[in-house]
Amino acid sequence: MAVAGQRAGTLEGKTVLITGAGSGIGRATARLAAEAGAFVVAADIKGQDETVAGIAAAGGQAEARQLDITDATAWQSVVDEVLAARGRIDGLANIAGIVSSTDTLLTQTEEGWDRLVGIDLKGPWLGMRAVIRPMLDAGAGKIVNIASTAGLIGMPDVLAYSAAKGGVIALSRQVAVEYAAENVQVNVVAPGVIRTPMHGDVTPALMAQVKAATPVGRLGEPEDIGAMVVYLLGAGGDFVTGQVFTVDGGWTAR
Repeated sequence: MAVAGQRAGTLEGKTVLITGAGSGIGRATARLAAEAGAFVVAADIKGQDETVAGIAAAGGQAEARQLDITDATAWQSVVDEVLAARGRIDGLANIAGIVSSTDTLLTQTEEGWDRLVGIDLKGPWLGMRAVIRPMLDAGAGKIVNIASTAGLIGMPDVLAYSAAKGGVIALSRQVAVEYAAENVQVNVVAPGVIRTPMHGDVTPALMAQVKAATPVGRLGEPEDIGAMVVYLLGAGGDFVTGQVFTVDGGWTAR
């Protein structure tokens, strides 16, 4: 995994808002962004305070915000607070998301569909809508949305999740094209199976099968995704927009 210093200065002076920062990929991304010099706004329903404490202990700068990403008013409140305190939002990483244990055409409920799509697709839409005006006013901005390999290929047992993540890809491309001339870049990272609390119910046998099918010979770690997000939020993403970066150890290349 990357160590502090390898990305030092790549986000120096930037204010970056990261959702899902209370655990998993979001927490790893928040930590790596802070290592890269960003002031991190760690937003989540829970766990964000612990993330900020870890960043502060490592010498980084961050503050916690509780945020329900399905609530447009809550989004606007967080953005207004950050702008009042920091003056700008340079980057947004929409990482918060959920999966469902009963997610097939015959087992997914209407309530379950609405909840999953509300968090995994509506949430990123509301986030982009909340930050786009400040970014346009500043003349620059970067947005990275998290999708999934499930949004790219057919996979069993992830009906609503696949639909939502495919929607994130389409949504991101549309916004990328619409605001490219305004110097706002929008990209997508599509992880494979990553070792996070979200996959806590996956059986060891299934995880072993996934590992065996991954050419690099291991499961992904949250830092693998966080590193790509930080790259795209920094200067590496200056001439990149509307793209999907699959980070899956070569799984979908087979």
